[in-house]
Amino acid sequence: MNADVVIVGAGPTGLLLAGDLAGAGIRVTLVERRTEESPLSRAFAVHARTLEMLDMRGLADQALVTGTTVPGLLIWDHVKIGMTELPGRHPYMLITPQYEIERLLAKRALDNGAELLAGHEVAGLEQDGGGVDVRVRTLDGNPRTLRTSYVVGADGRYSIVREAAGIPFPGHAVARSMMLADVRLAERPTELLSVNGVRQGFVFIAPFGDGWYRVIGRNHTNGDLSDEVPVDFEELKWLTRKAYGTDFGMHDPRWMSRFHSEERQAVHYRAGRVFLVGDAAHVHAPAGGQGMNTGLQDAANLSWKLVAAVRGWARPGLLDSYERERHPVGRTVLRTSGLLTRLALLRSPVLRAARNQISGALMRVGPVRRAVALNMLSGIAIGYPTPDATFAGAGRRVPDFAIDGESPGRLYEALRGGRFVLSTPLSPPAGWSDRADHVVPARAGTRSMLVRPDGYLAWASDKPTTGDLVHALTDWCGPARIG
Repeated sequence: MNADVVIVGAGPTGLLLAGDLAGAGIRVTLVERRTEESPLSRAFAVHARTLEMLDMRGLADQALVTGTTVPGLLIWDHVKIGMTELPGRHPYMLITPQYEIERLLAKRALDNGAELLAGHEVAGLEQDGGGVDVRVRTLDGNPRTLRTSYVVGADGRYSIVREAAGIPFPGHAVARSMMLADVRLAERPTELLSVNGVRQGFVFIAPFGDGWYRVIGRNHTNGDLSDEVPVDFEELKWLTRKAYGTDFGMHDPRWMSRFHSEERQAVHYRAGRVFLVGDAAHVHAPAGGQGMNTGLQDAANLSWKLVAAVRGWARPGLLDSYERERHPVGRTVLRTSGLLTRLALLRSPVLRAARNQISGALMRVGPVRRAVALNMLSGIAIGYPTPDATFAGAGRRVPDFAIDGESPGRLYEALRGGRFVLSTPLSPPAGWSDRADHVVPARAGTRSMLVRPDGYLAWASDKPTTGDLVHALTDWCGPARIG
């Protein structure tokens, strides 16, 4: 084997996965066509649950200094979707360019020992019962074959890995001729993050925190232009004035492009020894800024399962649980981002008025407002139903909490080792220290629990015995290893 896992694509999703695997001692190779970092990117939003995932890797504080946090989203010029009521340490969105997140994740992956083959592209792959042969070539055509146990396609919407694995990718275009630009504004918008749809089209504005703003718009009056047609900066300013009553003194665009938005999802996220994550598995409208977040959470879900498989202690069906848990999440993201986009694209004055009135009324209802923030944007409410669970809360996100003992701190700090965390005041049974770390909850009366490496609940009990701990660890982490 040249590697235990080959990851194709060194964007944020592939880099987080590589860092997790390499940190666990797995031999991982990243295959990336690019030879240089791009200073431009489409993704810009990091949501609360993703920040928690970064916190579990010691990167959240570093990410926060690269951009600006916003307390919510203003839609239709008057309807607020607030984040300040979210539970946890990050009741906001972080607005930062994708390349800043890539830099943090790339450094971690390489520091952990991941191998990066830049300037290489995949030409095809064949798998058998013992592994996968990945045919790669340099940009000047030199061929090479990598033998690996598993392959992960993190290579975007036009994934060669997905095509080679024969996984269908059905879907359709949602909106064509979308304009994107990074610009300076002479006037700061009243709301830091906002979108408004009017008869002529819609405009979305987000700050990067360094004086630059991301502006995305769709001009209904201009028809469906090809992605190759250059963006007219004056047209974008005109559309912004229609949506907001001002163009905020927009000037000095550093990047402008045109794109179309699609809704597509892979029929399966796994084909034998091949897995799909991020845009290779699902693409959707940019509304809500879900793309990069969903991909990073795909990687966090898959990484520890691959570690278990390579190390030989994965319980039966563990690798299959990646698709079972993440495919429904991808489907939900497609629906919610698609709904927001379709609402923004409404042309009828009657329908727009109804949209504004109904949205405003709903956001004034506390439970509805909190549910929208939790379920549609932040990722905090994501859970993984466990059919064979014998207790309430299985598969749910575990909130951060204080821990005592030899290394006091927080649960999410304890998860930085990439292993399970057994939180209990009882003495831990021997034999699982290579797969599970033991902590003592600081608050008396906190139930004992086994937390998965991705921060979701595996097992819990209010009054466990040592035998219960052994059973939970064996079920999730395989047989004990003593001696």
